[in-house]
Amino acid sequence: MLVLGIDTSCDDTSCAVVRDGREILSTIVSSQTDIHSDFGGVVPELACRSHILNILPVLDQSLRAAGTDMDRIDCIATTNRPGLIGALLIGLTAAKTFSCLLGKPLVALDHIACHIYSVQMCRPNIPFPSVGLVVSGGHTQLYYCRDYSRRDLLGGTQDDAAGEAYDKVAGILGLGYPGGAAVDDAARKGDRNKIRFKRTYLEKDSLEFSFSGIKTAVLYHVRGQDAGRCKKTRRRRRSQSRERGGTADIAAGFQESVVEVLAAKTILAARKKRVGAVTVSGGVAANSRLREVMEKRCGECGIEVFFPVPSLCTDNAAMVAGLGYHYARSGRTSGLTADAAAKVSPRSGKSTRRRKVRK
Repeated sequence: MLVLGIDTSCDDTSCAVVRDGREILSTIVSSQTDIHSDFGGVVPELACRSHILNILPVLDQSLRAAGTDMDRIDCIATTNRPGLIGALLIGLTAAKTFSCLLGKPLVALDHIACHIYSVQMCRPNIPFPSVGLVVSGGHTQLYYCRDYSRRDLLGGTQDDAAGEAYDKVAGILGLGYPGGAAVDDAARKGDRNKIRFKRTYLEKDSLEFSFSGIKTAVLYHVRGQDAGRCKKTRRRRRSQSRERGGTADIAAGFQESVVEVLAAKTILAARKKRVGAVTVSGGVAANSRLREVMEKRCGECGIEVFFPVPSLCTDNAAMVAGLGYHYARSGRTSGLTADAAAKVSPRSGKSTRRRKVRK
């Protein structure tokens, strides 16, 4: 079965053709990094305009790269939640149009589920049930995964996502946008033990996350507690901060704090649910230190850990087409009334705002 995947959930326009859920025949991604870099983050209006301009050229490139055409496509899969609502609507509308005109079945998918499935595209024998950590610029969540489509939310971030914290810290350190790769590269040159930022674990055995504190801690370390004062004061504070560690050391200390929390809570979730396998997906899953620490810690606990290849970590339509195959094969298609939603489905269980910080 050939499935055409479409993803416009945030700032990348992507189309892919995948055969039988795993064989990637083509995957084309049109990045908008240059458009948003001057703003230090994604500007929704600019993202939507770019999606409108790029969706058809990207689709055409994807079909040509796969050596096929729309008549040979068996199903169209797209993401319809969560993400930027305007961006989602562009991809969903395109998918609905092709479905209607060509008489092809439509599958509208949760973007988070697609990220979790991206690991399965690389390692098809990952056992279920498993625990899935999805960590990106917009999401940091833990799931108990029963199979390809059934999952229970175990915990999520109460404020910033881990990837968002990376972007903001990169801005503080002057490393540019997007910040994930920039901070990772800088951290490789630094001493991760020179500057120890506090880790936020919240209440005992909590599977919730919080990364706003570490972002603020880096800001105060670099600019001082009076970060908002005059330029002369800020220059003096920056000079003092360099004496306490350079940019590379600060990046390494920040990254170690984030990675340790992600690893600890993922392993805690695996132990609570008594599973022997965890998956890590999303843009931050490409982070070299996260992979290193997760493999080490999980290995010590007798837990297998699986990552997607780096090209499938960031937003892409290949994972959408891959998961769409399983939905279409089981008859779980969507009608033309499928809607879009900006947020992930509400999580069950209690969340806490009380924070407990460990040194």
